[in-house]
Formats: sequence, C-alpha cells, structure tokens
Amino acid sequence: MELSQLTMFKTVADQGSIVRAAELLHCVPSNITNRIKGLERELGVSLFIRKGRGLVISPSGSLFLGYVNKILWLCEESQRVLDPSAAPSGILKIGAIESSATGRLPRLLSKFHQLYPAVQMQFRTADWSQLSNDVVKHELDGAIIAVRPDHPDLHVIEIYDEELVLIASPAAGQINNPQDLAAVDIFMWPEGCPYRGALLDWLKKHGVESAVTSIASYGTILGCVSAGAGVSLVPKGIFEQFKRIGSISAYTFDDLLPVTNYFISNKNVELHRAKDRFAELLKEELRCL
Repeated sequence: MELSQLTMFKTVADQGSIVRAAELLHCVPSNITNRIKGLERELGVSLFIRKGRGLVISPSGSLFLGYVNKILWLCEESQRVLDPSAAPSGILKIGAIESSATGRLPRLLSKFHQLYPAVQMQFRTADWSQLSNDVVKHELDGAIIAVRPDHPDLHVIEIYDEELVLIASPAAGQINNPQDLAAVDIFMWPEGCPYRGALLDWLKKHGVESAVTSIASYGTILGCVSAGAGVSLVPKGIFEQFKRIGSISAYTFDDLLPVTNYFISNKNVELHRAKDRFAELLKEELRCL
C-alpha cells in the first residue's frame, strides 16, 4: 500500500470518476485503474461499484476512506511540523454556516488572503451538523457554526454572539410584540437551523402560533420578505449586508437573545499554522460584534 495509491483512491472517491481523477492527478486513467485494482487485491475487498459510466464507493470503500483521510492528513501535518518557523502555507479547508459565510466572513476572508497569500483557501458552506462531521473526519480544517457540538474530538472556541433581527416589509405594518406575528407567514431555514429554533422558542414562550415555510437561501428569504409575503428572523450580519437592497424594516426584542457562533477544529491535529492564524484572526475581527 503506497501513498500514491491512497491519493488516487481518495480522488476517485471524491470525483466519482476515474477520468476526472486522472485529469486532476495528471496521469492516464489506466494507471489509476491498475493501482486501485492492486489496492483492492491487497485489501481483499471491492472499493467501488460501477454505475453506468461512473463509480459509486462501496460500503467497504466508505469505511476505508475514513482511514485514508486520516493517513493523508497525518502526512501533510508531518511536513508542516518539520518546519516550525515557516509562514502559513498550503491548503486550508474551512467551512461555515450560510449566515456567517454571507454576513460576516467576506471581509475577513479577504484580509486573511492579504496577510497569508501562500495559503490556498478552500471554502464551503453546509449546515452545522455536516460541518462538524467533516471536521471530525479531517475533511475540513475548521468550521464556523452556531451550535456548540459535544463531540470529544472537537476543539471549540466562542468567536462572537450574533444578534437576531426580525425583518418585514413596511407594508406588513408595525410589529410591536410577538402577538403581531400570529397568522403571519414566516420564512426560515429548514429544521435544525439554530436561528429558526430561537424564533420558534420565542413564539412558543409568548403563546403564538404561525406557519413556517422552510427556505434554504437567505437571498430567497429576503426577496420574499421584501415583496411583503411574510417575515423572517435573521442574524444581524445578514440584515446589515442586504438592508439597502430592498424595502425591509427591522425589529429587535430584548428577549430574543443573541446566538453564539463557534469555531471548531479537530483536537487530534497538533499543528496547522494556517488554521491557527485563521482562528486568531476570527477572534480579533469578530469578538467585538
């Protein structure tokens, strides 16, 4: 078993295609095919299932992929450890929930790139559960989420408290209390979103019932609210980002408490300069919010 075989296996698993993997690895498809067949002979299992012109990873392959991610990660980490004085460089894989990615991170990501141009940032969004799982599996170096996870492999730091803002079209009239939302259409991210949970808990506390439509896009939510179709509860950072784009009024309430956002990373990674610098910049730039 060689590292090159493991790299080929991971790339095929990620791409679902030997041809696309060959393009990324700058080699011929037949080489990858032969190396993976050799790996399957050595392991005594099939790692992929052919499906049309593509490949689907097998149950054994999925199990093996978890170990491959750890092995390749440790190889990268060992190279970083050998040069402790070097400036941050290499690949940094960061994830974030949509609200942070849209409202708070664009300026910070730009600043990080200016400070550490040798770092190749790979960034993606997902829900907090998926991001936590990806950090545990070493598929992400770190992530920003709004729910405190309790996984033993995760290191968690608080970075900022996000204030919550109720938004509505001026055509909806003044909103003075939770009772004004009775029978009003509410647009929120799907179940599992901490901001949705905060709104529903607040309404329940005040004995208010209202229909909630799930929309996994802040752009769409803001468009619906601006058009006067209903209301939503959004992080303050989202409102500040988009308040000039449409006709939107904002309301705050003392008992709608801020939601803490966290930066998570894997405890088993002892040294990752780019990730550590990113975490430090997060604290410096966002703790004042």
